[in-house]
Amino acid sequence: MNAKENILLVIPARYASTRLPGKPLVKIAGVEMIRRVADIAACICRHNANCEYVVATDDQRIIDFCQGMEIPACMTSETCRSGTERCRDAVSLRENSPQFIINLQGDNPLCPPWVIQQLIDAWRSEAGDVFTPCIRLSWEEYDRLVEAKRNTPYSGTTVLVDAKGYALAFSKNIIPAIRKPEKARMANLLSPVRRHIGLYAYTREALEAYFNLPESPYEAGMVEGLEQMRFLYHGMRVKIVETDYRGRKSTSGVDSPEDVARVEDILREYGEFDLS
Repeated sequence: MNAKENILLVIPARYASTRLPGKPLVKIAGVEMIRRVADIAACICRHNANCEYVVATDDQRIIDFCQGMEIPACMTSETCRSGTERCRDAVSLRENSPQFIINLQGDNPLCPPWVIQQLIDAWRSEAGDVFTPCIRLSWEEYDRLVEAKRNTPYSGTTVLVDAKGYALAFSKNIIPAIRKPEKARMANLLSPVRRHIGLYAYTREALEAYFNLPESPYEAGMVEGLEQMRFLYHGMRVKIVETDYRGRKSTSGVDSPEDVARVEDILREYGEFDLS
């Protein structure tokens, strides 16, 4: 096996959920959510050499379901506090340590497969420790984000990039500040704001480093609450991969019955992903 092409998609899936008990096994348009995410991962693996995926869980019910559907799964520690920790735990169980690890959250059934592929392509062609996508906002999308933050100021994360496409900073505020919006709108068809998409891929070394580095002052809940700032704070390279939803609507993770209904509405309007 060519180690440089050893890719692992880890799908963290926690059974317990206050707002949506048994969340990974909840059906969305008749298909269990974890199966939908696994199907996306399987599609990526079919199109990339030496690429595997695994559901990482702490509950036997999810293991049993995955085994019945012939979905690769592993039991990780009950002490994992985040998807990142569950990723690391899943990697530690592998006989052959992967060189590139993609953290594909199990509550993200609308993650576009082409976005995952773009992360893999970027890793193959560009230097970096962490790879994560963003969307350059149109002015209409920017206006919607400004409006949304009036009601929920800490939802949605934006990112500044340097000349080579590496992250300079992430924030729950809208960055950069637009001091002269009228002139900015006339000068550019797109806004200068990039909205971060919470999908992460790490080199093996970067994932290990995350747990050996001290927390940054920007990831505590009382400040930004953004764990990716640990990488930047300690000088690691976070490559930002600009992407788009190709005209489809998307949504963040599924955490409630209302979120399930929202995803089903999107699927009715836009149809299923082409996973051939």
